[in-house]
Amino acid sequence: SFYYGTFPAGFLWGVGSSAYQTEGAWDKDGKGPSIWDAFTHKPGQVLGNETGDSACDGYYRVKEDIQLLKELRVNHYLLSLSWPRIMPTGIKAEQLNEKGIQFYNDTINSLLENNITPIVSLYHWDLPQVLQEKYGGWQNISMINYFNDYANLCFEKFGDRVKHWITFSNPWAVAENGYETGEHAPGLKLGGCGAYKAAHHIIKSHAKVWHSYNTTWRREQQGIVGISLTSGWGEPVDPHSQSDRDAAERYIQFHLGWFANPIYRGDYPEVMKNYVGRKSAQQGLGTSRLPTFSVQEKTYIKGTSDFLGIGHFTTRYVLQKNFPFLQVSGYHTDRDLAELVDPNWPAPGPKWLYSVPWGFRRLLNFIKTQYGNPLIYVTENGVSEPAQGTGLCDEGRILYLRGYINEILKALNDGVNVKGYTAWSLLDKFEWNKGFSEKFGLYHVDFKNKNKPRYPKASVDYYKKIISANGFPNSREVENWHRKAMDSCSSTHQHLAADSLITHMEMVTEIVLPTVFTLCILICIVLLIFYLRSHT
Repeated sequence: SFYYGTFPAGFLWGVGSSAYQTEGAWDKDGKGPSIWDAFTHKPGQVLGNETGDSACDGYYRVKEDIQLLKELRVNHYLLSLSWPRIMPTGIKAEQLNEKGIQFYNDTINSLLENNITPIVSLYHWDLPQVLQEKYGGWQNISMINYFNDYANLCFEKFGDRVKHWITFSNPWAVAENGYETGEHAPGLKLGGCGAYKAAHHIIKSHAKVWHSYNTTWRREQQGIVGISLTSGWGEPVDPHSQSDRDAAERYIQFHLGWFANPIYRGDYPEVMKNYVGRKSAQQGLGTSRLPTFSVQEKTYIKGTSDFLGIGHFTTRYVLQKNFPFLQVSGYHTDRDLAELVDPNWPAPGPKWLYSVPWGFRRLLNFIKTQYGNPLIYVTENGVSEPAQGTGLCDEGRILYLRGYINEILKALNDGVNVKGYTAWSLLDKFEWNKGFSEKFGLYHVDFKNKNKPRYPKASVDYYKKIISANGFPNSREVENWHRKAMDSCSSTHQHLAADSLITHMEMVTEIVLPTVFTLCILICIVLLIFYLRSHT
């Protein structure tokens, strides 16, 4: 049932995006290449062979996009820094890019001038390509020191104004999609060890950066450092079946617990150690494919988060499924489970993202119980719609936001310590291996227009109302928001249609008219030649 009520005073409302997905300018002003530049430039890696080379042209449109944030009336904006834009090779001792540093200084200053708090992620997947080529990226332990050098430079350059830092955004996808399935950059398929090894180094890197901030910068800058973990919720298919309940628990532990457990409890989840260890033994391996932390490392890593960022999109039903040990083992088969969906769940966009709001409350309560009720910021939550059409009347997104934000309100009443919410995302943008085929933005971007203008979808109007009311005051008012939001998109459609016509006319003016003019001159020259020949 829907719960009417308001969030606590001081609850933070925001919206987010990431550098590679929006900035573009992939090789401009001294920026070095990232693994995503290299990955997308290889044919066959991304749907339609699309790239983020220009993306939303966000590098050139900071002030315009900050106006959109003002229009939304958000308290904060979650953005990521591009490591190769600041350090082209990823190595501090080799080169710093002052233009990149200035770009982020200007962005942070503009946000603060407009009373918008920057929440800054140090890493949203765009590793410098040089580090991948030289060392194998997150497979190599040397990344820990290189990442720490980069983080300390960011604290030095921006920490006087940035007070909320995220070390890694969704490291699960970095490890699993980058080093096991190869669906994401760097596109490596390293069997049963790749993802676990990458995650191991990422967790150690996070801890080192937290300690660096704690010992060197905290007293002076008074900021907080956390990590952003994205996880679905796993619900047992049969809640009365112990094997299904255990499988659902494994689903969460292998997803969220993989990173959260070492940070909050000092080690990998027991179930993860048991399952990967047993499967490794069945394969005849002398040691587990899941690396181990030393006693000193466990102590060093435990407690290294001032807050927990949570990204959440959807839920799965989970049941027990045994994978024979003769199969090639990897992350997915290690878990011994199968994932199902209810065909009645709404899916406004791609078929992986079903709208299941109740799963969010259960996930938040799991975190409260499992990790000692930490301070939580929701760092990513949203839904996409397919790329066909403009999608300005995004009723599916309105219903999704309404449902998921309401579950956070219920979780607050359960005693969960949630302090802020970040809708994902500000703009339609480059969606990794899916290219531009999925649209997560509250604002539509017309990528066919060279100027890439932004247009508000109906969800902008709806989200603004939630922010202004700090929740859901009563049923009549909330229903009225929905109606008005849907009305707003028809006028935006007219505006977009008019702009498309102007763009078409500009194209005619820029391309067709000069072509016709050139043809006319050529015809005149030919006729003149014939005339002169006939008269001689």
